[in-house]
Amino acid sequence: MIRGMNERMIAACDGASKGNPGPAAWAYVVADAEGRPFRWEAGPLGTATNNVAELTALQELLESVDPGVALEVRMDSQYAMNAVTKWLRGWKRNGWKTSAGKPVANRDLVARIDALLTGRVVDFVYVPAHQVDGDPLNALADQAASEVAVAQRAAGTSQGSAALPVPVAARASEGRRTGGTAKSTGGTARAGATIRARYAGRCHCGKPYAAKDTIAKNDQGWGHPECRTASA
Repeated sequence: MIRGMNERMIAACDGASKGNPGPAAWAYVVADAEGRPFRWEAGPLGTATNNVAELTALQELLESVDPGVALEVRMDSQYAMNAVTKWLRGWKRNGWKTSAGKPVANRDLVARIDALLTGRVVDFVYVPAHQVDGDPLNALADQAASEVAVAQRAAGTSQGSAALPVPVAARASEGRRTGGTAKSTGGTARAGATIRARYAGRCHCGKPYAAKDTIAKNDQGWGHPECRTASA
């Protein structure tokens, strides 16, 4: 468990799923009160959904930080944040049922996070994902989760990884030129440019890609980078 280097810490957590569901992973980055990162961890989840990955990232983060330390948590998942800050009270009041009377998805994870939040000071901050000049801690966590989702091998400080993950700057600059709104079709990026997909879609090869996957512009729209020179 991380003990407080300061009276307050800042952290970011993120999850990734390559296919939703597909190969998935969680990641977090912890920084001091000035936002200087000093520890990060990422772990594989096998096949899981993006929501499971996002919630697991938050759980792993909270388990790793001393509950006596005030914590600011930055996240780009509105689902995970709303689950524990807005919807949780109503779910518990309704016997872990949604307003539509259906069982709450990922109940075990949400309940574990609820227990970890009890009696501690945690401020949640929503930060949009994949923004040029966006939140640097979120970018680190996103990169770590994405890499481990592909590799399915744990990484981070505890695994001997002294260096921080390095977000791919080229993708961010391409996002600036396209307005960061890549979809499965349309867009104004030059052919062959690669960016992170904002939404899930389907390549002209017939196989899908997930939100946050790297995609490339081709004459058919958007798809896998390896398919950008393939004939439709």
